[in-house]
Amino acid sequence: MREHVESSVELRGALLRLRRATGLPVVFGGLTHETRVLRIGELNGAVTPALRGLAISAGSGLGGKCLALGRPCAVTDYPSARHITHEYDGPVSAEGLRSVIAVPVVVRRKVRGVLYGALRDALPVGERVFDAAVAAARDLEQALAVRDEVRELLAPPPPGPSWEEVRQAYGELRELAPKVTDPELRERLLAVCGRLETASGAPAALPGVALTPRETDVLAAVASGATNATAAVRLGLRPETVKGYLRSAMRKLGAHTRMEAVVAARRAGALP
Repeated sequence: MREHVESSVELRGALLRLRRATGLPVVFGGLTHETRVLRIGELNGAVTPALRGLAISAGSGLGGKCLALGRPCAVTDYPSARHITHEYDGPVSAEGLRSVIAVPVVVRRKVRGVLYGALRDALPVGERVFDAAVAAARDLEQALAVRDEVRELLAPPPPGPSWEEVRQAYGELRELAPKVTDPELRERLLAVCGRLETASGAPAALPGVALTPRETDVLAAVASGATNATAAVRLGLRPETVKGYLRSAMRKLGAHTRMEAVVAARRAGALP
């Protein structure tokens, strides 16, 4: 129950930012939780309760198409749109919506929700509105990913060696490798690190992110709970240098906090 409340707060914030950024008269959305059925849980600007609580199935209507395809979808005139099904024409018409955009919220390659923006006129949605909707969805994805990561860290460890112990060992290896003077041994240690980075079997969610070895070293130390000062001691660097590597990694990963950077690096396959 608490998880659903937290998700609603994050969803509500994303919708509020979307409406402020675009001036759209109506924005709404929902999350999928345990099933692929999405339930509209948050509305901003609606004048009727017609859409609240509406259950959207994958493939049905505009939102269902967005759920099924995992990509943004839009219609200029919802009632007459030919490339969507029309199970939800009643609630949409009751709210007076015509032009609608739907953007998926994707976490770990799974569609976790949909953000909608709508006009009450049959007008095309401009590129600025589209970009703002995608940005709001990305912000919500990051918030959900961080919350998922925290929940996993707080979950009771499974029997036997835990994944967190593997991550701890990875961090220690990353700290040790630069201190090894034998080039062959150093390369072997880094090769082991590379195997650990992909040991989870999860596909990279952020392809194209290229972290330097030192940026990865710093993120591995941060992932283990180290402060910048502690990471500096472990890695033989100055605290200011650690901050520089961390800022650079955060910029590449599109992260705003240290924990977001760690989560994004794991999603990108740069950390185990």
